[in-house]
Amino acid sequence: MTQVRIFNPEPNPGLSEANFRKICKNGFGDGNNAYAHSMAWFNGHLYVGTTRANFCLIRHSMPQVKIDVWPVECPHKVYSPEFERTWARAEIWRYNPVIKHWERVFQAPMTFGKEGDEFSRDLGYRGMAVFQGKSDPEPALYVSTWSRSRANGPLIMRTEDGKNFEIVSQPGLVGLPITSLRLLIPFKGRLFTAPTGAAGGNPNTSGVTQVYESSDPAKGEWYAASDRSFGDPDNRTIFELRPFGDYLYAGTVNNKGFQIWRTKAEGKPPYNWTNVISNGAGRGSLNQIAASMMVFKDALYVGTGIQNGGYDHLNKIGPAGAEIIRIHHDGSWDVIMGDIRNDGKCPLSGLAAGFNSLCNGYLWRMGVHDGWLYTGTMDWSDIMRYVSLEGRPEKTVRMLNRVGLEEIVKHQGGFEVWRSFDGENWLPVTRQGFGNVYNFGVRNFISTPHGLFIGTTNPFGPRVAVQKDGKWIYVDNPDGGLEVWQGSFDWDL
Repeated sequence: MTQVRIFNPEPNPGLSEANFRKICKNGFGDGNNAYAHSMAWFNGHLYVGTTRANFCLIRHSMPQVKIDVWPVECPHKVYSPEFERTWARAEIWRYNPVIKHWERVFQAPMTFGKEGDEFSRDLGYRGMAVFQGKSDPEPALYVSTWSRSRANGPLIMRTEDGKNFEIVSQPGLVGLPITSLRLLIPFKGRLFTAPTGAAGGNPNTSGVTQVYESSDPAKGEWYAASDRSFGDPDNRTIFELRPFGDYLYAGTVNNKGFQIWRTKAEGKPPYNWTNVISNGAGRGSLNQIAASMMVFKDALYVGTGIQNGGYDHLNKIGPAGAEIIRIHHDGSWDVIMGDIRNDGKCPLSGLAAGFNSLCNGYLWRMGVHDGWLYTGTMDWSDIMRYVSLEGRPEKTVRMLNRVGLEEIVKHQGGFEVWRSFDGENWLPVTRQGFGNVYNFGVRNFISTPHGLFIGTTNPFGPRVAVQKDGKWIYVDNPDGGLEVWQGSFDWDL
């Protein structure tokens, strides 16, 4: 039997939903700004890198995603002049919390393909990090991009003043056939990254399962820090990296269950890596991705997931809720939140996978602020209203019809944020996307002197599908587009 521990409140109560206020809505006034895909605190400002028009891009490039009524209106074809100039150009915004002012500091430039067609160079900005390399006179902000399939590959950008961004890498980092870089992780005086996506509707599987490092990214000097795939071709991508103690940890995407590897990154690269976890921590394919990692109170916490929101249609994995795994310095691990294992290992929190919800398909990000560990989910319940029940399992159809899809969305739609003071006892911060059911994911946590900032994923704009008189129509959606929330006990900060 799972032991449920009694929560003993500490003097610091942690941030509740009442402590958060919305400082950005509707994608900075443009519902095409769907993902707060990257965030960083740099020179007294909060920086947010966006990815735009995600649902329209998915419709174009990922036919494996089966949705019967498309959630948003897509009036322009991808790569058409209208789409490229007004819908597809990723942006970087910054916020001054002292004067409470947002400013757009960068917009993706237009570029030309091999056949002379013009399109937005960057779909999004998937990673940010503050780092000082050998050539940096002071810490600079580095940004990794998500490129177009017709372009030459993703880039690393750099800025010293927060306004002027320069390219400091080859396309594809070192000429690799990839479309995105997600990770920028400082460790032992070097900046580490790994290819994340490839063309053909593969945003999370690059086919290049390798870690790269640079001690001087301003000069574009990148070297392989690991062998390909850690010797296992089933490792499709390195999705997450995190320093913990004297080691750098890497988490993979693997349809048989993610793997965790670690290295001291000493000597001459590529370094020696050792395996810590295999087979999705004993859960197999239902832990397809090591989606997020965070160090908290001398342990490494791993949030898991299944791509496409918790149900990988193409590989027939899921649906299933995400888990939290805790790793100790000696390599031993616990299930904190999730399923009971065949060997009897139980979740120490007493919470089942997905914080007791099948719809919490992955834990996108974790953050630490003021002595508390926070994590946020991606909740796909609001997608169900656009999917036909025809051909679904009879038991599922009966249950959904009894409850009603709209009732499920009304009472469950929107991401969840949870917090813990000790890593084992968890309290909800919000269960419904801070009151907006279209907020279906938490993409970033950033701890700052001005509080905890949360960036959301909300691709339900600018116009969303709704039912009227038994027919589906598209209407303007003021609740669509990413949001940014600020949590603090002192609003005079």
